Amino acid sequence: MKTRALIVSTLFLGILAFAAAPWRPAAAAGEAPAAHDHDSHDKGEQLDDLFDEEESGDEHAGHEDHERHDDHADRDEHDEHDGHEGHDEHGEEVVKLSPAELKEFGIELARAAKGSLDQYAELPGEIVLNADRLAHVVPRVPGIVREVRKSLGDQVKAGEVMAVIDSRELAEAKAAFLAADERRKLAQARFEREERLWQKKVTSEQEYLDARQALAEARIERNSAEQQLHALGFSDAYLKELPGHADVTYTRYQIRAPFAGTIIEKHLTLGESVGADAEIFTIADLATVWVDINVYQKDLAQIHRGQNVLIEIGHGIPAVSGEIAWVGPLVGEATRTAKARVVLPNPEGTLRPGLFVTARVAVANSTAGIVVPKSALQTFEERTVIFVQTAKGFEPQPVQTGRQNAAQVEILAGLKPGQTYVSKGAFTLKAQLSKGAFGDGHNH
Repeated sequence: MKTRALIVSTLFLGILAFAAAPWRPAAAAGEAPAAHDHDSHDKGEQLDDLFDEEESGDEHAGHEDHERHDDHADRDEHDEHDGHEGHDEHGEEVVKLSPAELKEFGIELARAAKGSLDQYAELPGEIVLNADRLAHVVPRVPGIVREVRKSLGDQVKAGEVMAVIDSRELAEAKAAFLAADERRKLAQARFEREERLWQKKVTSEQEYLDARQALAEARIERNSAEQQLHALGFSDAYLKELPGHADVTYTRYQIRAPFAGTIIEKHLTLGESVGADAEIFTIADLATVWVDINVYQKDLAQIHRGQNVLIEIGHGIPAVSGEIAWVGPLVGEATRTAKARVVLPNPEGTLRPGLFVTARVAVANSTAGIVVPKSALQTFEERTVIFVQTAKGFEPQPVQTGRQNAAQVEILAGLKPGQTYVSKGAFTLKAQLSKGAFGDGHNH
């Protein structure tokens, strides 16, 4: 722009000078026009040169501006490339956790290896009392309730007294036994005396035979009375001590627990009159329970004794395993199902009778190349992955799955034998990667 202003100023001064030329003294006639023409031509050429120089300078300046723009674009592209490389480095999918953090988050590791994959039939079932360890306690003699020492839900030991009743019939049975025992003793003494006399020919043979018959009858009567008391639960040791007991104890009858267990029913109150066959207590040994499984007709051919069964209860109760102990021979007319039974230990009492369960019966078994628990699988970025331990940390490795059951799955590709992977707690690692996807970072 400064060059253009200089040219315009020079042109303006030239025009002024040319206009003032007639006032100057005249030159030689042959020289003035030539000089004027020459000056005019020279000035025109100078103007053309100036304009050419200006255009050349503007073109050069534009070229320099273009080069500077291209250089800036190159730098921007380079910066963008550098930034992209940095983003790829930051976006590496790795989670680093120390051994202490693994323990804190409950993360468990395992090595990939081949295993067996069971195929299951899912059947409904119910936990019921072990009928072989169930007792309905009855008094055995009628009477009036004198003491009640146990209540519903109480634990009892074998032989422990649960209640005491007063029974007239019991007193009569004890009295009959004591009388029969005395008659037997007298008959025994008479027989021994008659036997000695008969051997000495002092008495007749008939008297000896009568004494022997009387002893036999006394023994039978005494044995009968003894068996009645045995039927009421009295031992031989008790019967030996009975003649020395006070008369007031003859009516007392103690109801004892037949085995250790829990009182699950009680039908007894103080002062109540009870019959000999009244069910006053029900005791169950809950150390073991039964699981009755309903087997559909289509599954009957696959269910047999000795099969492994996984019992899933739910409601926060861990699953348990067992074996089929019995398969019923009949199919119910109403349900059209047969019964299969599993006996389970129940030391903690968590398997409560009445709970409905799902029984997974292993009906087939096959060997697979690599088998992992289902808890090891996670879905990350629309892919099924397993977190594999590497030198950098735990990386999500895409895998291809095959056959599976309720607890395990076969891995066809993506996991090699011997690799260490997260078998439990993989969701925690997935959560760490998800945080990194939103900018919180996960490489720590």
